[in-house]
Order: sequence, then structure tokens, then C-alpha cells
Amino acid sequence: MSQSKLLFITGVSSGFGRALAEEALKAGHRVVGTLRNAQACAEFDALAPGRSFGRMLDVTDFEAIAPLAAAVEQEIGAVDVLVNNAGYGHEGIMEESPLSEALHQFDVNVFGAVAVIKAFLPYFRQRRSGHILNITSMGGFITLPGISYYCGSKFALQGISETLTKELKPFNIAVTAIQPGSFRTDWAGRSMVRSPRAISDYDASFDPVRETREKRSGHQPGDPLKAAQAMLQLLDAPEPPASLLLGSDAVKFVREKMQQMREDIDIWETVSRSADG
Repeated sequence: MSQSKLLFITGVSSGFGRALAEEALKAGHRVVGTLRNAQACAEFDALAPGRSFGRMLDVTDFEAIAPLAAAVEQEIGAVDVLVNNAGYGHEGIMEESPLSEALHQFDVNVFGAVAVIKAFLPYFRQRRSGHILNITSMGGFITLPGISYYCGSKFALQGISETLTKELKPFNIAVTAIQPGSFRTDWAGRSMVRSPRAISDYDASFDPVRETREKRSGHQPGDPLKAAQAMLQLLDAPEPPASLLLGSDAVKFVREKMQQMREDIDIWETVSRSADG
């Protein structure tokens, strides 16, 4: 580590956010972490007094985000690294899942992250420095049955991240989409919102998927602390990647999809090219 940095991390109560906050503090960084109740904020303050700062925020309270960013910049210091981690998983067959659950999934996973980025970008741009880490998912590139709303939200955040990488490069601001595979977080456990089953046609194909996902929760191959350590390596990288896969399953599944995409492009190339005028 070349120097101590100030990180702003959304959603540090558990999962990747908590692991990254703790590892960053161990490495000598300072961390502002957002949580959703006062007791959790006080406990976060106590992790490393004078270096850990808990702040209350629900990322769907869009109007509260810019004032909080301004207060952090004025009262604590210039943020070097913004980490959009706050999010949750939704599981459900799309036909069975209410539209309201899709809207909330996008409010948290996409629009909350966008609002946080927009709040900090003027400061980053003025300083001509900064690094934004957006926690997307391997589900921002591959898909699995029963998580269409989740994958849709992560595809959206992935696309926004990759576009921002190009928009912000002239200002020396790096953007990296972090794409984890299956990790031992609460994603598939208490943090997962599951739509009730209703249509029997899907029983044979989806019930085993839901049961397997529930049983695997807590036993996934990925270690959140090791993911946090990998993310910290990016902070001193002279040319951070636009995307970083985390976990062997993410590498495997993304490679398989890329291979299938290449095959499909080759098979349908003549048809694709036939659309030119």
C-alpha cells in the first residue's frame, strides 16, 4: 500500500461491504460506511475510532445522498475510493414475480448506485482523481434461472460502469465493475427476497433450483475476506481493469458464455451481415 486512502462504502453491515471495510481498516485506510440504523452506525464507529465512520443512509432515499456526500467531503475529507456495494438478491420466476419487486430491485441495485456516483463525481472530477468500484456480479454477464430481476439489475449496473470507464478516463477517474461469483455472504440467505410459487408449470424446472440455492447458502466456494483483499489490490494499480471477476466459478461461467457467444456469432454471421444497407 502506497498511502492511506479514504473509502466510502455503501452497505457495510454484512457481506462484501463489511469484509472490505474491515480489511481496508486493517490495511491502514479510513472508511466511511453507510448503514440503516443508529446502533449499527455507532458499532461501526467503534471498529477503529478516528478511522471508521458510520453514516445512516438508505440508498433508495435519493434526496439524502448528495447532502451526505457533501458532509463527508467537508467533515471527514476527500474521498479517494467510492464503493457501491449496497444491494440485495431477488429470486423468483419472472411470470410469478410482481412488477413492484422488479422496481425495488432496480431502485436499490441500480438507481441507488447511480445516485451515489452522481453525488461524488463533481468532487472526483474537480480533483482529477478517484476510483469507483461497483459491485455487480457474474450475474451481470451470465444468467441463471429464477433471478431475472437480479441479473437485469446487475447487467444494468455493469453497462453503466463500463460506459463510465470511458467517460471518466480523461479526468483520471477509474471505474471497475467487480463481478463476484458465489460467495459465503447472506445473498442467498436472509438477504434474499423470494417471490412465492404460484404456477405449477414451473414446479419441475424451478423447485430443485430454489432448493439447491437455499441449501448452498453459507457453503459457497468464495471467501468474502479474500474478495476484499483482491479489491484492495486494485487501489494501487496504475491501470485498474474495467471489470474484475472474483471466484473460480465466475471465471468458469463467463468463459463458457463467451465461448457460446463466439459460436453463435460465427453460425449467424451471414444473417447478421445481411442487415447492412
